[in-house]
Amino acid sequence: MASKYLLEGLLRPPVEFYPAAAHATCAYICSMAPWSLALHPSIGYGLAVGFGGLSYLRFRQGWRIVRYHRNLKRLPHYALTSRQIPVSTKYLFLGRGFEWQPEHTQRLYDCFSADGKKYLRPSKLFNMAREYEKHHDNVITKLTTRDSPLNPVRPLPPVEGIPAIHGIELNEIDVMQPLNSRGGHTAVFGTTGVGKTRFAEVLVTQDIHRGKTQSEREVVVFFDPKGDPDMLKRMYAEAKRAGRDKEFYMFHLGYPEKSARYNPIGRFGRVSEVAGRISGQLSGAGNSAAFKEFAWRFVNIVARALVEMGERPNYSQISRFVQNIDSLFLNYAKNYFDAKNPDIWQGLLNIAANVDVKNLSFGMKERPLIWVINQYILENKIFDPVLEGLATAVRYDKTYFDKIVASLLPLLEKLTTGKIEELLSPNYNDVNDERPIFDWEEVIRKRGIVYVGLDALSDATVAAAVGNSMFADLVSMAGHIYKHGVDEGLPEAFKGSAKPVKINLHCDEFNELMGDEFIPLINKGRGAGMQVTAYTQTIADIEARLGNRAKAEQTIGNFNTLIMFRVKSPATAKLLTDQLHKVTILQSMVTSSFTDSSNPDDDKAFTSNTGERISQKEVPLLDVANVTNLPKGQAFILMNGSTLYKVRMPLPAIDKNDVIPASMQELLEKMQKNYHVASNWWEPAFKEYTPSKDIISSFESMVTDEKIAKADIDWGGDVDMPEDDISDTDIDEQEIGGEE
Repeated sequence: MASKYLLEGLLRPPVEFYPAAAHATCAYICSMAPWSLALHPSIGYGLAVGFGGLSYLRFRQGWRIVRYHRNLKRLPHYALTSRQIPVSTKYLFLGRGFEWQPEHTQRLYDCFSADGKKYLRPSKLFNMAREYEKHHDNVITKLTTRDSPLNPVRPLPPVEGIPAIHGIELNEIDVMQPLNSRGGHTAVFGTTGVGKTRFAEVLVTQDIHRGKTQSEREVVVFFDPKGDPDMLKRMYAEAKRAGRDKEFYMFHLGYPEKSARYNPIGRFGRVSEVAGRISGQLSGAGNSAAFKEFAWRFVNIVARALVEMGERPNYSQISRFVQNIDSLFLNYAKNYFDAKNPDIWQGLLNIAANVDVKNLSFGMKERPLIWVINQYILENKIFDPVLEGLATAVRYDKTYFDKIVASLLPLLEKLTTGKIEELLSPNYNDVNDERPIFDWEEVIRKRGIVYVGLDALSDATVAAAVGNSMFADLVSMAGHIYKHGVDEGLPEAFKGSAKPVKINLHCDEFNELMGDEFIPLINKGRGAGMQVTAYTQTIADIEARLGNRAKAEQTIGNFNTLIMFRVKSPATAKLLTDQLHKVTILQSMVTSSFTDSSNPDDDKAFTSNTGERISQKEVPLLDVANVTNLPKGQAFILMNGSTLYKVRMPLPAIDKNDVIPASMQELLEKMQKNYHVASNWWEPAFKEYTPSKDIISSFESMVTDEKIAKADIDWGGDVDMPEDDISDTDIDEQEIGGEE
């Protein structure tokens, strides 16, 4: 039947097969027995060609109906190995699908109509087989459950959802996104287990292989709070295949003995960033806000002192000196006075040895040397910002000081316990440790590939702290690149292209890693080459993390490309559907009427009229229910401002050429064994810290003390970070696990 009508009429029997069979019969007779039709053979052959063409045309029309009906229940198998994923320097492959048009809204509406629902339901024989399998386990069930095209009751793939949402289009294409629009960032929403990780693998694979020369390659960083072994395996295998395995870093808090090392506070543009990255993990709600500010101040004092003494700050040093600020004060004071005059320090020691501690205040009775140094500073009006800051800190009573930093100590202890301390506070001078040390500047210059496993299921506190610190470090790095470029400070011979390096950040469960510093990263990071692809479940996760709906909307507003897998939150689905216009669909209604004849002389007893009426109806281009009922591995993509695509991800096909080293394979097996998904794993314990009433009262009495208030000093200014004697690149060329 012809298909160019007002209504497509795809939900009907394939009646085209009847004329196709009739035309095929006529073609056979005309070609094989033209004499039976009193035709000359040459004329018979010509008619056979004509009838054959008509038969083929009708058969194709009928076969299209059959394919359409089959697609509504089961989509064609679609799988790719990593080698088969297309890689382009102009486009990003997102999956296979089609551009969603008003006719697709019409087709989906027809499928859910009363006459169309029967084409979505399995056959009676299929249902009988499934019922039989529930109560039996024998040879017959092995046959009925076999996934083979020859099986008439072949089970449906375990993708859940409604396959018809994608099956309404038979002509699929490779959906591509222009790379120049990727700088607008991408948000990926989807509930647990719907294909976000597989989608991330597809994108990461392309990012790793894009670019043939070193200057054309892109930086790839994947933040994985849970620790997905498949993602780690894929990243390493692709880095190996692309010849970039020497640039691959695996940072994993759950396996510190095999992980690369990273100092979250070791690189900064301003020394005050160190205090911000640490105190930013503390709660700022209610009475905790003042304690957070004091924690920032004391960490800043410690960090400035360490930098002035030529040391690189790390969590271990911060924890040590926050708990024992006296030793840092004495070390810095000795360095300061020795630089001025070595005799000053010896004189202070002699005075302290002869001081009568009975005349000292209670807080200074056990610290006569500190009291002497303080007096010397005041009497000689010595002003050094760092020395004054340390002096102000040691003037506090030790008990009061411990109460002020009470909320900071649990966090620092968790970041410096066991093997985590070696991982987050690396010893740059230990040449016997083969684990590489990296920082973001080095990774970007080398066009590196980094997998960050935060092991949040085991220790959410450390995961959240390290993740936030890494984001803060990246924000600082983005600002540095924006102002000076990535090669700032290198000799001309080592500088690369002036074109900005593309830095692809893939952030799984990004709402649990983000803080206030994440907004400027996506807001202004494009100028520094940052391209963020953020994966999360619902918009409520972002709002819960930021604690402010306005900030959540501000964050979402910075993502120009929206990818929506199946979500269970209608509010999240509306992020997509509310951006789409409405369209007009057609409705078919059958009308029937009859009229009795009241004229006795008329031979007609009644007249009847039967017809079909077509009306128009305005509906959304996409409904919320279409998003919440998507099968696994399928998504809607809104990109290029207003273009909506419906795509499905390729299933992963096994590539036997992926070779994983023994050390890496052992790690992957451990990760696979321990990989579980738990709800609310991201809620860090230290966020729940609430100071006691005694601490609050003590703090209030301190900040109102006139003597302390007068001695307090406002700290500002920047301190340049001194160069280390040993470069980070001295030990960064080792394979993971120390094996080639």
